[in-house]
Amino acid sequence: MPAALATTGEGHWTDLKQDAIVLGLLLECADDFVSGGVLCDKLDVPRAELLKRIDSLRARGYVIHTRGGLGYRLVEVPDELGEAQIAPLLATSEFGRRIHSYDELPSTNDEAHKLAEQGALHGEVVIAEKQTAGRGRQGRQWVVLPHKSLAFSVILRPSLPPQRAPEITLAAAVAVAEAARELDAAAARIKWPNDVECKGRKLCGLLTELRAETDRIRHAILGVGFNVSLESRDLPEELRPIATSLLIESGERVPRPVVCARLLEHLEEWLSLHETEGFGPVRERFCELSSTLGRKVRVTSGAQIIEGDAADLDADGALLVRVPGGTVVRVVAGDVEHCRVL
Repeated sequence: MPAALATTGEGHWTDLKQDAIVLGLLLECADDFVSGGVLCDKLDVPRAELLKRIDSLRARGYVIHTRGGLGYRLVEVPDELGEAQIAPLLATSEFGRRIHSYDELPSTNDEAHKLAEQGALHGEVVIAEKQTAGRGRQGRQWVVLPHKSLAFSVILRPSLPPQRAPEITLAAAVAVAEAARELDAAAARIKWPNDVECKGRKLCGLLTELRAETDRIRHAILGVGFNVSLESRDLPEELRPIATSLLIESGERVPRPVVCARLLEHLEEWLSLHETEGFGPVRERFCELSSTLGRKVRVTSGAQIIEGDAADLDADGALLVRVPGGTVVRVVAGDVEHCRVL
C-alpha cells in the first residue's frame, strides 16, 4: 500500500508552495535563525498564516526551533520518501505536483506505466523505498538499497515523434549530472548514453521506456536510480571499484528528500528546454559533461563490437566512433566500455 499519496486541489498546492518558500529560506540559513518578519514579507501573509505554515512543516517531520527575538531555525530534515517530505522542497511547475509513494514495489517504472495508462499527468512521480524487480538497460537488474538510495520514475507526455525518444535519456543525463554537481559531487560526468559517474564509478542510472504508436508517443517513463548515502561498506566487494554515492563523493550526508527535489527540478528544467528548443542545447551541454568523448572505447551493440575513439555526438545523440582506418561509425545503442590507454 502507498506510504503516502498526494492530495489534489489548488488550495493544497498553494499551501505546498508556501511551505516550500518557508523551507527554502530556512535551508538557505541552516546555521542561523530567520526572523518571522522576513518570512512574512517573503510570503506576503500575516503572522497567523506563517504559524500555519510552520505547523504544517513540523507535521511533515521537519524539526524547526523557535527562539524569541530571533525567529525560526531548521534543525532537521526528515529522510522519508513521501509527498509530505518532498513536496515542500520542490520549486517545480509540474514535476512532483503529484507523488505516488510506496514502501515497496517490484518496479517504479511498471507502476508508472500503469498510472500513465489510467490517465496520470505529465510530471507525476512514482517513488519506492524498495524495489524487488528494478531493472536497468537491456533487462539488467538495478538494485537499490533501502534508506540509502533513490528509486523513482517520472511520467512524461512529450510532444515528440517516437524516433526522437532517445534524446529524452540524454537530456535527463545532463539534468542529473547538473544536480549532482550542485549537491557537491563535483566530478559528476556522463558516460554515454545513460549513466552518471564520478571518476569511473557509477552514481546514477537512467532508463527511459515508451508506449508509442507509429507517429506519436502516448507516454514515456523515465526511471532514475541514484545512490545517495551508500558507504563503501554497504557495497559488495565486487561493486566497490565501480559504484559510488553522493556521500562518498561529497563527504556530506544530504537528506534524500532534498536530493529528490533537486533532481526533479533539474529534470523539469532540461526536459522542458529540450521540448521547446530542441536537442541542440542538450547536445552542447552533454558534450561538455561527457566522460566518454575523447576516450578510446569498446562498444557492444548486439552481436557487433566496435573499437575506436569516441569522437563526437551526432545531431540526434548517436555516438560517433572513429575506428582504425579513419571510418566514423554511428552507434545508436550499445554498451560502452572505456578502455585504458597503456
